[in-house]
Amino acid sequence: MTNPSYQQLPIIDLSAADRGPRARALLHAQLHSAAHDVGFFQLVGHGVGERETGELLSAMRAFFALPEAERLAIDNVNSPHFRGYTRTGDERTGGRQDWRDQLDIGAERPARTPGPDEPAYWWLEGPNQWPAGLPALRTAALAWIERLSAVAEKLLHELLTSIGAPVDFYDQAFGERAHPHLKLVRYPGSAGDGTGQGVGAHKDYGFLTLLLQDRVGGLQVQRADGLFHDVPPLPGAFVVNLGELLEVATNGYLVATNHRVVSPPSAVERFSVPFFYNPRLDARVEPLPFPHASAAPGVTDDPANPLFAEYGFNELKGKLRAHPLVAERHHAELLSPA
Repeated sequence: MTNPSYQQLPIIDLSAADRGPRARALLHAQLHSAAHDVGFFQLVGHGVGERETGELLSAMRAFFALPEAERLAIDNVNSPHFRGYTRTGDERTGGRQDWRDQLDIGAERPARTPGPDEPAYWWLEGPNQWPAGLPALRTAALAWIERLSAVAEKLLHELLTSIGAPVDFYDQAFGERAHPHLKLVRYPGSAGDGTGQGVGAHKDYGFLTLLLQDRVGGLQVQRADGLFHDVPPLPGAFVVNLGELLEVATNGYLVATNHRVVSPPSAVERFSVPFFYNPRLDARVEPLPFPHASAAPGVTDDPANPLFAEYGFNELKGKLRAHPLVAERHHAELLSPA
């Protein structure tokens, strides 16, 4: 029988930060526990309204309703910056196909080609690709990036405060050149061969992920018993998880947790909108000074997935693995020989 505490993630109300000292102290206790013990929680009281959410979701549904030829006109294989549309089955997690299609969007910036003495991760800065006939999508997606960046910044400040760390310790890692990443994702139902991997088990490698999921469900989180448990959708909430950079920065005191998505039944579509709050590509993530550091258990070391202090190398490594077609077309010189 399932442990009752695994039937839903902890629920954190961010608006408590603005309701006086007692409410904020309770928020910090709950946030500390959720980030240290689980690495995942449901976030309510974030201030993002139904109208903003509705505008994004309607533009997203309109995009996935376009004829395939119009979606493939912005195929991410065209982009050395890994921006644009990925058709179902073209992305990999853990070396296996993910059964979903998606649109990858980042901060709208000019293309940057790294010079001979510059890190290759500067390829990740560049323009997005947008569908020609759907201007509302560009407007809604860029507004969402800006809005959720502000929510994530506030949440990170409260999280650092909750463990007794300096509230502004990582502010310099973000700023104007932060590297946020938004995915608009459709899971079209189980693959024809019956495999259920919507997305394989993985940890995120940034700071924080804020996920808007629809009512279909399918997200599963690995809990303390080692098993993957469903995360029931909570209307109006973001599912938040901590990325590996926070785990490394706290020597394992805050946890990045394995999670996956199981494909919905074959006749059911699922939509989700993950937003990744990432620092500047050239940010060096320094160890966090905090009073519980002596109680930190250390970081789980995965030889197949080394983590780099400079953020951009982590993101580039992930993109090269996840999008082999883009990597082969634009970045063959960065690929390890087989």
